Amino acid sequence: MRFIHIADVHLGMQPDAGFPWSEERGESIWESFRRIIRLVGREKPDFLLIAGDLFQRQPLLRELKEVNDLFASIPETIVVLIAGNHDYVKRESFYRGFDWADNMVMLLSPGPECVEVPEKKTAVYGCSYDKKEILENRLDGVRPEGKMKYHLLLAHGGDARHMPWNPGRMAQAGFDYIACGHIHKPGILIPGKMAYAGALEPTDETQLGPHGYIRGTVDEHGTRIQFVPFARYEYEDLVLNVTEDLTQYALETKLKQELALREDGKIRKILRLKLVGHRAAELEFSPKRLLDCGRVISVEDETRPAYDLEQLKKTYGASLISAYIEVFETKTDAQSQKALDYGLEALLAARRNG
Repeated sequence: MRFIHIADVHLGMQPDAGFPWSEERGESIWESFRRIIRLVGREKPDFLLIAGDLFQRQPLLRELKEVNDLFASIPETIVVLIAGNHDYVKRESFYRGFDWADNMVMLLSPGPECVEVPEKKTAVYGCSYDKKEILENRLDGVRPEGKMKYHLLLAHGGDARHMPWNPGRMAQAGFDYIACGHIHKPGILIPGKMAYAGALEPTDETQLGPHGYIRGTVDEHGTRIQFVPFARYEYEDLVLNVTEDLTQYALETKLKQELALREDGKIRKILRLKLVGHRAAELEFSPKRLLDCGRVISVEDETRPAYDLEQLKKTYGASLISAYIEVFETKTDAQSQKALDYGLEALLAARRNG
């Protein structure tokens, strides 16, 4: 039996609000979902497991119709869906009573339920959220039962406010595989037994690295799973080392070159930029101009002014500036170095303005 496991698609979300590429990001979330459906259509796994938060918020009726048409386009695959904390099943939710395609099953209940698929020799268990937060593990105590050969569990949560669970205890329940959602970083909790697929596309700058889906197989030899990168966008940290001869223009040119190197036509990188090293003492870089260079979502400037301490002591002689330098110049810890830089900046500014 073969399956593809996705989670946290967040249809309707528009990440990176306020940046020029934000609208494009919202469109790419829908397109990635359409791409995964096309992939399922080509590979024809037995199941497509969607472990919650298919939508960013309560789905609109037209959105459910669109999604349902996509599911109907892969009739050889059974789709099993649960609602997560973002698209939880409210009393007036369009999830309730929706007429799904024949190959689609939604485990709508707030308590554990099971659907058996005899032609696949498989039972799938799970439950949907009926509110934003669930402080207890509603899946605790659920065990495989019935005559099916394979048993899968869909679970959304894993933190203190969203169905807190113990992975080891969950894995001991006897399921062949537990497909998890809610945590956006992909990760194997129990090898061959329990995993987070992560978000299909990253949804904010803290979610570094590849995102995608999990492909799995269950047979008489056990369960084998593999994470498959799939996202079109990826956040990445870029550290640029600054020297005192580097100007703002030269730094922007260097940054644009780094952005160009990351344009491979398939994955669009969004950079979190950090500047380190020593800049000219009289120079302050403009974060706005760096943000305008391309897909740069944040700028952290950790550069230090390149003061010539010996020259400053000679220039200012027996002054507060010289005394301040002597207090800190032999201290190498980061806090003392920052105190030296900030203090000198203030003292020199006061001297210039006085």
